[in-house]
Amino acid sequence: MASDYIFIRKSRNALSTFLHVMMNILLGVGSIFATIVSGSWTIGAVLVLLSKWRMFAVRVHYLWLNIKSNLVDLIVGLSLVTLAYFSGTELLPIHYILAGLYVIWLTVVKPKTSEFWNLVQALFAIFVGSTAATIACASWNSAVLVVLEFIIGYGSARHVLAQNNNMNDEGYPALIFGIIFAEIALLCHSWLIVYAFMSMGVIIPQLAVILTLVGFIAERVFRSIEARDGELKPREVAVPVLFGLVALIVVIVGFSEPIFNV
Repeated sequence: MASDYIFIRKSRNALSTFLHVMMNILLGVGSIFATIVSGSWTIGAVLVLLSKWRMFAVRVHYLWLNIKSNLVDLIVGLSLVTLAYFSGTELLPIHYILAGLYVIWLTVVKPKTSEFWNLVQALFAIFVGSTAATIACASWNSAVLVVLEFIIGYGSARHVLAQNNNMNDEGYPALIFGIIFAEIALLCHSWLIVYAFMSMGVIIPQLAVILTLVGFIAERVFRSIEARDGELKPREVAVPVLFGLVALIVVIVGFSEPIFNV
């Protein structure tokens, strides 16, 4: 009897896992291609929000906390839908790339909880979020981009801090990180450089690359300081910081003559 119970329990768990994965695949593919077919971002965004129904199924007192806790997932989902919308209704390789990225995010990246994967999740949110924000706000007032980048920076930093149990009650480090992102966005708004690969429909803003590198450097430095109780040992962060700074210099100096700028 005990062995039968264990077998049934394992079977149910396997079935539950399979259904969960299939639902995530349907969400990833459906939200992107629903956006393409409808020619509107609304349906894709609604599907993303519906997938987060548990976030809203709480008392009002906990709603804001739930939203903050799910910011990275929301940023990724809504950004990929936004990118699909701005890629147009004619099928291009970028649409398949976006759908594939969302499926990989939902089934592989998002479920991970280690420090390494928390960093990957945050950096991915910064990259796709900043890409979508830059493209969407190219012809808008700079204040819109500044606000969006503050949210992206705050949400990504809070995600790493909270998941790694380094989040204090006030969340000042995340707020500071959001402000830094907002300031960089304000400085870059006057000349939003975009690298375009037209045959594939891929567009990569320089701002997204810069902010992703800034996020990587900041996380390495902050982790070292936390591990040493407020003391920074340059030798421990020399390699990642040097890599990040060299990459920043190469991007800013060597790739500031784009195919076009917006």
